Amino acid sequence: MHEYMSTPRVWGLTCPGLPEEVSRARRWTRDILRDSPLAEDAELIVSELSANAILHTASGRDCGTFHLALAVSAQVIALSVTDDGGTGTPPKVEHEDQEAEHGRGLGMVSVIAHRVVVHDSNGGHTVTAELFTDTRAGGHPC
Repeated sequence: MHEYMSTPRVWGLTCPGLPEEVSRARRWTRDILRDSPLAEDAELIVSELSANAILHTASGRDCGTFHLALAVSAQVIALSVTDDGGTGTPPKVEHEDQEAEHGRGLGMVSVIAHRVVVHDSNGGHTVTAELFTDTRAGGHPC
């Protein structure tokens, strides 16, 4: 998709905190990364992080939103979801029982991504998952 990538490219999308917006976030990610071998992993990560924002934070309340950022460079694809806060505690990776109904999403993201970082962000939290590309083989993320 991006033949010459000397600098990172960054995209952003703000979505209403509605469940149907998770599929919009996935499509948006897929469209940007359509030629990347990491597109499916990125889609799954965005889906989980977006759903978590809606389910566990003020993003899912009336007038709530969540914001996605996608940065692509020759070395990394970084996917960030920022929520509206309201939880008081930052998201954390937990390895729940296989039978648990909730609590496995961020753990799954941490298995797929090479690195997951959680930051405080304007009263909410931003979860960033990074997928490292294999530049040794001359590959590009898109």
